[in-house]
Amino acid sequence: MSAINEWLSATRQTVDRVLDANLPAAETPPAVIHEAMRYAVLGGGKRIRPILAIAAAEACGAHVDDLLVPMAALELIHTYSLVHDDLPALDNDDLRRGRKTTHVVFGEAMAILTGDALLTEAFAWLARPVAGVDAARQLRAVQEVAFAVDSKGMIGGQVADLIATGTNEATLNQSMADQLDFIHRNKTGKLLTASVILGGLLANADDEKIEALRTYGRAIGLAFQIVDDLLDQEEDAITLGKTAGKDLAQGKLTYPALFRTDAARAAVGTLLSEAIRNAAIIGGPVNYLAWIARFICERRS
Repeated sequence: MSAINEWLSATRQTVDRVLDANLPAAETPPAVIHEAMRYAVLGGGKRIRPILAIAAAEACGAHVDDLLVPMAALELIHTYSLVHDDLPALDNDDLRRGRKTTHVVFGEAMAILTGDALLTEAFAWLARPVAGVDAARQLRAVQEVAFAVDSKGMIGGQVADLIATGTNEATLNQSMADQLDFIHRNKTGKLLTASVILGGLLANADDEKIEALRTYGRAIGLAFQIVDDLLDQEEDAITLGKTAGKDLAQGKLTYPALFRTDAARAAVGTLLSEAIRNAAIIGGPVNYLAWIARFICERRS
C-alpha cells in the first residue's frame, strides 16, 4: 500500500472515530432520530470533505488533533445533503453507500428530520471554541461553510439541478453548458472548496495560502462532479454503492450528456493540473493535497 493510501485509510478511520464519539448516543431520547442520524453518518463513505480539511491544515503547518471536531462537521453536512437527495421528492433512491437509504429504513418523515438534525448538529460542532484559533478567524471559517451550503451555494445548485432534470438534449448549446457549470460548482464544488478553506483558516494560514486553497478547491470540486457523472454511466451499483445509470434515466444535465466522454475526461485532466499547481503553492512540511486531487480524479467509485 502506498504512503498516500495508508494516510487516507488512517485519516478516514480517525474521522470515523470523531464522528462516532461526538454524535448523540443512539439511546438519547427521542431514540429514533439519533438512531437514524448514526445510521446515515456511520454507514461508510470516503470522508473526502473532512480529509481535505485535515490535509489543508497539515499543509499549512497545523497539528490537527484540536481541529478534528469542526472538520468532522463537514461530513454531517454532506450526509444531510445525501439523506435529503435520496428522498422520493428529489432523486428517489433506495441505495446509498451500499445499503438502504435512510428514508427506506426509517420512513420519509424521519429522514427529513434526520437531515435537518445533522445540519444543525454540524454548525454546533463548527461553533465549538478551538484551541489556538481566535474567535474572529473561527467565525470567518464558519461563514465560509455557511455560504457554501446556502441558497446561493449547495442548495442553489440542487434547485438548478431539479429545474434542469428532464430538459437536457443531445446537442450542446452555451446556455446549457453554463447551467451545468453552475449546478456542479454549487451543488458539489462549493462544499469541497469550503472544506480546504476551513482547514487553512483553522491552521492560521496567511491570505496567499487561503487563496491557493480556494483555487485548488474550485478545481477539485468541479472535477469531482464530472467524475461522478462519468462513473454513473460507466460503473455498476455494486462498485458505486448507489444506483447506477440514474442520471440518464432521469434526464439529468451532466457532462457526458452535453459533451463527449473523452471531452469530459479531458476537462478532468485540466482541472487536476490546476489543483496540483496550487497544491505546490501551498507547500508545507506535509502536503497530500496533490495526491488527494489525483485520488478524486482517478477514482472508480
